[in-house]
Amino acid sequence: MNRVSGRRGVSSAESPTKRPGRPEGGNGTMRTGIMDAAEVVFANEGYAGTTLRSISELAGVTQALITYYFGSKFELFSETFLRRAQPIADARIASLEKLQAQGKADDVVAIVEAFLQPVLDLRGTAQGPAFLRLHARLHTEPPNLSYELRKRAYDESTQLYIGALHKALPHLSRYDVQWRTTLMIGTYLYALSDTNRMEDMVPDAYDPKDEARLMAETVAFITGGICRDTPAKKSSDKIVKKSKKRKS
Repeated sequence: MNRVSGRRGVSSAESPTKRPGRPEGGNGTMRTGIMDAAEVVFANEGYAGTTLRSISELAGVTQALITYYFGSKFELFSETFLRRAQPIADARIASLEKLQAQGKADDVVAIVEAFLQPVLDLRGTAQGPAFLRLHARLHTEPPNLSYELRKRAYDESTQLYIGALHKALPHLSRYDVQWRTTLMIGTYLYALSDTNRMEDMVPDAYDPKDEARLMAETVAFITGGICRDTPAKKSSDKIVKKSKKRKS
């Protein structure tokens, strides 16, 4: 099997260095190696397209060993996602608490940067790009597969950031802030997971390793959207009127 790795999941002809079997090292090393391989395969093939066989070949272990440690494909998928998602959420909470302690609770730019920085830090690690592709793909997976995992990982931290943005922008309703936070999440997943086409469209100008430019552009775009004027109420008013007519 071709190994699939790299920043954008490019396939290479490199063969696994080990033959399938029990890897060296303790249980933690085995589990980590399996999840590293699973992260890459799930990111590139999606949940339905991934087989334990493809993961076992990339990890250099037997399928039986994967089942021994994780029980099922779904449990492997869950643990692989949560092992990085939960630390991201924890880092976001810690950063927000630090901002509040520094008296920067009303600084929207600082709040957005605090939300994004843990993801950008992860992007610079060896496995980070694979996780970000997996994370972006998770939002297109069926709700019964993705919603509970996303809630477990991010509900607490996201609600705290919605509350912080609402306090910083009191002229907006919480509903408005919820919408803009949702769009912030979609924006950063697209920008930071390398699923965008900048590298294809402007190959001579775009530098995927220029994280300072990536962060600056993403923060500026998101902040501009969050801080914009309240949208016109015409469409929402029509929905409310229709709803009242149905009830009456």
